Amino acid sequence: MRRRTLSALLGGLPLLPALPRAAGAQGAPAAPAGGAWPNRPVTMLVPFVAGGPSDIVARAISNRMSQTIGQTVVVENRPGANGEIAGRALARAEPDGYTLMTGSIGVFAINAALRPDLGYDPVKEFAPVTLAVTTPNVLVVNPERVPVRDVAGLIAWLKSTGRNASYSTSGVGSSDQMTAELFKQRTGTDVAHVPYRGGAAAATDLIAGNVQMSFQNLGTVAGHIQSGRLRALMVTDSRRHPVLPDVPTSAEAGIEDFVVTSWQAVMAPSGMPAALRGRVHAAVAEALRHPEVQPRLEQIGLSVVANTPEDYSRFQQAEIARWREVIQRAGIKPE
Repeated sequence: MRRRTLSALLGGLPLLPALPRAAGAQGAPAAPAGGAWPNRPVTMLVPFVAGGPSDIVARAISNRMSQTIGQTVVVENRPGANGEIAGRALARAEPDGYTLMTGSIGVFAINAALRPDLGYDPVKEFAPVTLAVTTPNVLVVNPERVPVRDVAGLIAWLKSTGRNASYSTSGVGSSDQMTAELFKQRTGTDVAHVPYRGGAAAATDLIAGNVQMSFQNLGTVAGHIQSGRLRALMVTDSRRHPVLPDVPTSAEAGIEDFVVTSWQAVMAPSGMPAALRGRVHAAVAEALRHPEVQPRLEQIGLSVVANTPEDYSRFQQAEIARWREVIQRAGIKPE
């Protein structure tokens, strides 16, 4: 990848222009007979403000999906309460294929593990459509404040520094906090948590030297790594990422079984008939895998998955169980 920052790449959204729809386009889901779905516009809820990963993925899907189903797919941002506002709206919607939601690991997994009084149940009240994309987190340090160049050096430095070291996150219950807490549990280190309102603010204060380290989504910090403002020590994936090919994986850095991804998925309200969910899944998966969509997403560090509803359901429930254990061991409480 050329040395262009990911923020610059994201600045040109929407990702895809509106394309003329070709009748009978190859790979498009077959239109159901008898005036069945879809015969009116579809709403794609996003539980965050425009411009974030959930919004980027939702707009990529909706732009292409509109062409294949012959109806407009409208992205509707409903931010607030860590995704709970949009989550409640999806849970109340009719399971008729006209209300979907693209949301994050936080909305579909971490909230359920962290908040016992959550206003929606992402397992019982949602019908899985697909795991849309994943992206690894990156362990980054301030190169002026942390005199190390690898994970072994960081662990030794943290153990000598003690609680005087701190890490920034995009907020309590975020995937970056969960990753950092898992790191602490696996390495026997103790680092203070400093939450911010979003990954950009967490990275900015790390660059300023107010904190020493962070686990951030690849798309948030790749440009800062390329410019030298941050130093990357590892990616939390099973293989090196093409955006940062010189940065080792967690296993290569000496931490086994430490594959952590931030992810976006598509959900529908529970109770959707199997045949209808199959049509919805086909349209969403085709959009994600389309040759004009997938490369755009991969260019900004998002790996397309587009798996089956059954595979995503198993993955989601495993993620909830995994982060519930981390949360309980760390004693993390919701804000």
